Amino acid sequence: MKTQMNAFRILLVVAATFPAIQTAAAADAIDAAKGRVDGNVAYYDIRLIGVEGQGWSDTAAPFDRFPAKAEKSVRGSVWGLSRHSAGLCVRFVTDATEIHAKWTLTSSNLAMNHMPSTGVSGLDLYVKTDSGKWRWLAVGRPTAQTNKARLVGGIPAGTREYLLYLPLYNGVKEVEIGLPKSAKLMKAAPRKSGLKPIIFYGTSITQGGCASRPGMVHTAILGRWLDAPVINLGFSGNGRMEPEVASLIAELDPSVIVLDCLPNISAGDVTARTGKCVEIIRKRHPHVPILFVEDRSYTDSFLIESKRVRNETSRVALKAEFEKLKAAGDGNIYYLEGEHLLGDDGEGTVDSSHPTDLGFVRQSEEFSKVLKPILAKQRD
Repeated sequence: MKTQMNAFRILLVVAATFPAIQTAAAADAIDAAKGRVDGNVAYYDIRLIGVEGQGWSDTAAPFDRFPAKAEKSVRGSVWGLSRHSAGLCVRFVTDATEIHAKWTLTSSNLAMNHMPSTGVSGLDLYVKTDSGKWRWLAVGRPTAQTNKARLVGGIPAGTREYLLYLPLYNGVKEVEIGLPKSAKLMKAAPRKSGLKPIIFYGTSITQGGCASRPGMVHTAILGRWLDAPVINLGFSGNGRMEPEVASLIAELDPSVIVLDCLPNISAGDVTARTGKCVEIIRKRHPHVPILFVEDRSYTDSFLIESKRVRNETSRVALKAEFEKLKAAGDGNIYYLEGEHLLGDDGEGTVDSSHPTDLGFVRQSEEFSKVLKPILAKQRD
């Protein structure tokens, strides 16, 4: 009897440790017949699991960030960049002891001269530990437009939740997760936070330049830290607070909207566009929190006066627009200063502008100070 009671206690501990995984396995198992067998590995299209970070389902291609109709309303450069898969990811549960991937990119340009191919065109795999925290596990290194790789092997027996990020500066035509044929694949349970997506509208930095891996852009880091889905609407060189983009953002149902466009617009454009951008959003979302973010300080601006002036003038313009909105009665707007986004030692960028992984972690820390209390109100 004593042995039976001890076994029962062990079962209770296990059940308490993995409740979300058990629920997912029972309700959302992917039919093994949907896998495409290649040797000893079965490959599953990630769309069977569900892609997170995509605001619209009516897209021209499976992994676009904008709906198909946006091609007629936004500028051509914005439309082209919206076809990059920045911010898209998939959460899944499996008992596999190894994980493979296949992915086909839309462009053969795998890297940039200041950003590695792993960030531009690679995949990035995380696993949730017993403590509920996400830990990095493996990266998919692209070597061609179509790639096949074993991401990780030698995983101890057990059922775990994983998170796979898609490329930041390339598009994908298809992405498949490969598991041993005997392994089970399940959809992950809904996030415990229950939060709606955080929308980030911004520039190349928001899109992910120059993270070494897709999971190291601050939007992804914050998604893990805050347990919140994220919609990344970063457009390299083209985050300009445009009304066409604001109208698309207004169609979504977010927890917070982050406006981080200063690196791509002049002080004059900040003055001309900020109010209109907010007005469009407020027509559909009168009470959703909006976070205004100043541009990061160029890390050489301590010496290069033109860059220091560029930061100062854009910040004065944004703060003035923020104060106007506040004086007009908008009580759900917030402000994040840019001076310390990348730290104070000048070591946070690759080119004085775009963060390294260190810069993105520092930026995430500053963002979280503002976003945590905003989201806490929504959890209450």
